[in-house]
Amino acid sequence: MKFTKMQGCGNDYIYINTFDEKVDEPEKLSIAMSERHFGVGADGLVLICKSEEADFKMRMFNADGSEAEMCGNAIRCVGKYVYDKKLTDKKSISISTLAGIKYLELHLGDDGFVNTVTVDMGEPILKAEEIPVLSKKYPVIDESLSILDKNFSFTCVSMGNPHAVTYVDDVKNFDVEKYGKVVEVNELFPKKVNVEFVEKISDDYLKMRVWERGSGETWACGTGTCATVVASILKGVCKRKVTVELLGGELTIEWKSDNNHVYMTGPAMYSFDGVWLK
Repeated sequence: MKFTKMQGCGNDYIYINTFDEKVDEPEKLSIAMSERHFGVGADGLVLICKSEEADFKMRMFNADGSEAEMCGNAIRCVGKYVYDKKLTDKKSISISTLAGIKYLELHLGDDGFVNTVTVDMGEPILKAEEIPVLSKKYPVIDESLSILDKNFSFTCVSMGNPHAVTYVDDVKNFDVEKYGKVVEVNELFPKKVNVEFVEKISDDYLKMRVWERGSGETWACGTGTCATVVASILKGVCKRKVTVELLGGELTIEWKSDNNHVYMTGPAMYSFDGVWLK
């Protein structure tokens, strides 16, 4: 079975074109292929599929086999894949996800291939029951939670999947794994949660690390970066257009006031093509 390894800001996934390949058990396949010692190695598996309501459909599975609603870094790579592989000649495309249809603008480099992608991520979800998070607040700003030896204040946002954003003084040296894996499964979050640890550098520049449910710490998270900027604007921490530094690179996020939509712009890159023999 042919596959392509791609990454956006170091958030790496294995991409399979189901126009040409048949995948019967994607949950099991994601576990096997994502394993970094005995498999290909990735944060998960992405299937590029036909869609009756959009140009293409994206299904994504975490490294533990669980299916996720949406991934901002992965969807940029899908945009690059379908254009560069000549599945479409359009530079404005729509992709169906479990979080709804997303609209992409593909930006070409001098070589004629997709270099960066802007994704209309839609409106942020701020109602507690729709995120979901067990809270009576609207929006859910500064929800207190004691985790191990620390007290945190989380601002919760969904960008199609649930995120809990908190702020730390030194994100580079923060123990993301120690606290992230505990917050992920806290009873406050009925569907588990992605956890963003954020350090403010300036009004238009943030640093962020992320613990993703089902995958652990990843080098980037597109929906998490969007959620971080929305949370930061709600708290008055930053401007409406912000650059966010992740372990794997930078994303530019803008939450527009005229239509309430969040726009994410960032890179999409190939790693390699391969054949899965198992």
